[in-house]
Amino acid sequence: MSNLPPVLRNLPLPVIASPMFIVSTPKLVIEQCKAGVVGSMPALNARPASQLDEWLHEIEETLAAYNRANPDRQAAPYAINQIVHKSNDRLEHDMEAVVRRKVPIIITSLGARTDVNEAIHSYGGVVLHDIINNMFARKAIEKGADGLIAVAAGAGGHAGVKSPFALVQEIRQWFDGPIALSGAIATGGAVLAAQAMGADFGYIGSAFIATHEARASDAYKQAIVEGTSDDIVYSNLFTGVHGNYLKASIRASGLDPDNLPESDPSKMSFGGGEGSKKAWKDIWGSGQGIGAVTQVSSVADYVARLKREYAQARERLGLPALAPA
Repeated sequence: MSNLPPVLRNLPLPVIASPMFIVSTPKLVIEQCKAGVVGSMPALNARPASQLDEWLHEIEETLAAYNRANPDRQAAPYAINQIVHKSNDRLEHDMEAVVRRKVPIIITSLGARTDVNEAIHSYGGVVLHDIINNMFARKAIEKGADGLIAVAAGAGGHAGVKSPFALVQEIRQWFDGPIALSGAIATGGAVLAAQAMGADFGYIGSAFIATHEARASDAYKQAIVEGTSDDIVYSNLFTGVHGNYLKASIRASGLDPDNLPESDPSKMSFGGGEGSKKAWKDIWGSGQGIGAVTQVSSVADYVARLKREYAQARERLGLPALAPA
């Protein structure tokens, strides 16, 4: 059993929802938390920047009211994603907001920074850093991250190429803290499989795009429902970092998804400017696990399905049933 910080213990379902650029907003985060999974969103989704403080207030007040009304079924905590890459010219502003609001969990991406981790630790917050290989994992922990999000092959958006078996196995040889596994996880059985190989949580993104609460177009949601792993292409053209995207959206932009040029990695852009916003609005990120998504549903219904599948998977393996949350 990993050494988990208190905020990540006793979740009704061992799932963290991944923060999705443009798609994740307070509406989605709140419903994820109420359903019993860690809800998250990128700070950069708040536009203008001043909106971030308003959104954090909305999340906190809504979840507090929910918890008062449901003392026996408390909401899961929420997380905010910070892009710490140098191209993010909003980082200082957004960090001031999350520190002021004492956001319980921060997910950092695209570079590990000691100063960011120290700021979050100053109020007792927890830092999870996403990585694509063991080398980056070591650097993240050395710089003060509390846990890791292992982004393996098949994950939506920016993703690595490592097998989840290899990636988690290598990290677990030296790290006993929290690990969430990302990469084509969309069912309760896949969540249990992630735990079986050494992770503590499944990290789910693409399946939440096909929910009523997600800020995605109907066409995007339907593409998730109709798509399979064959409809995903891996490319670095759009941001300078390799990621997985839906072929249909690439074709709709006038490009051939099977013959995409390589991008110059030195021109990476993640700062939330209009260029990167347009790229993610027109080119739809998606992981390879979407074959398990068969309809657009509410967050509550999707998480309820995950819980049933998770319980059924445990039963098939002869594992004891979990106590009701």
